[in-house]
Amino acid sequence: MRWPASLLLLASLASCSAIRAGEPRFTVVTVDPLRERLQLFLNDEQGRPYKRLEKVAAAVAKRGQRLAFGMNAGMYHADYSPVGLFVADGIERSPLNLSAGEGNFFMRPNGVLLANEAGVQVVESSEYPALSATARLATQSGPMLLSRGAINPLFIPDSSSRHIRNGVCAIDGKALFVISEDPVNFYEFARYFRDTLKCRDALYLDGSVSALYSLALGRNDSRANLGPIIGTVAN
Repeated sequence: MRWPASLLLLASLASCSAIRAGEPRFTVVTVDPLRERLQLFLNDEQGRPYKRLEKVAAAVAKRGQRLAFGMNAGMYHADYSPVGLFVADGIERSPLNLSAGEGNFFMRPNGVLLANEAGVQVVESSEYPALSATARLATQSGPMLLSRGAINPLFIPDSSSRHIRNGVCAIDGKALFVISEDPVNFYEFARYFRDTLKCRDALYLDGSVSALYSLALGRNDSRANLGPIIGTVAN
C-alpha cells in the first residue's frame, strides 16, 4: 500500500541501515517519545482485538489523526491477549509474567520496553518493578537480544532457524525499532543491534508475524494477525 508524498512528512524518522553485500537487510525506525506520541494498541472500542495495523490506522483516522508508524509489540495468546505485561496510558491491563514456560517469550532473560517522562528504556523483566510507578506504557516480550552489551548466551551463531524478525532497543531515551528484510537467526539479529546500532540492551518482539506500518516508507505489512501493537500518532 502506498501513500501520497504529502503524507510522508507526518511519519516518524525512518532510515534504512547501511548494507554490506551478502548480509541481511534491516529497516530501522527511530522514535523520540518526547516529540512523538508513542502509544500501545490492543482492542478497539468494542473490545475486539485490532489484529491488523491498518485497523489501528482506521481507528486513529476516526479521531482525525494519522498512524505514522506501527509495529507488532510482543507475543500473545490465541485470543490475541498479551502473554506478559501490557501497560497503556498508565493503566496495567496485563501483569508482568515471570513464570517459566516454553517458547521464545520464556527464554531467559526476557524483557520490557517502557516509556516514561524520561523517554524509552529496554530492561530485563526482573528490573521492571522498580520502574513500574513511572511507566506510561510498557510491553513485555522475550528473549532479550542484548543485555548490557552482551549477546544472549543461549543464541547459536550458525542456527538454521531464520525468520523475518523485529525488535527494539533504546539509545538516549529514543526507541530504535528494527525489522529484518531477510530471514535472520537470533544471533545475527542481536549482532546487528550490538555492532551496527551500538545498542546495549535490546529486546526481541517476534518473528514470522513481524510487521511494519510506516507513512515515511509507504509501507503496510500484513503477514498475520497481531496482538499488542505499538505506534506513533500524528495530527
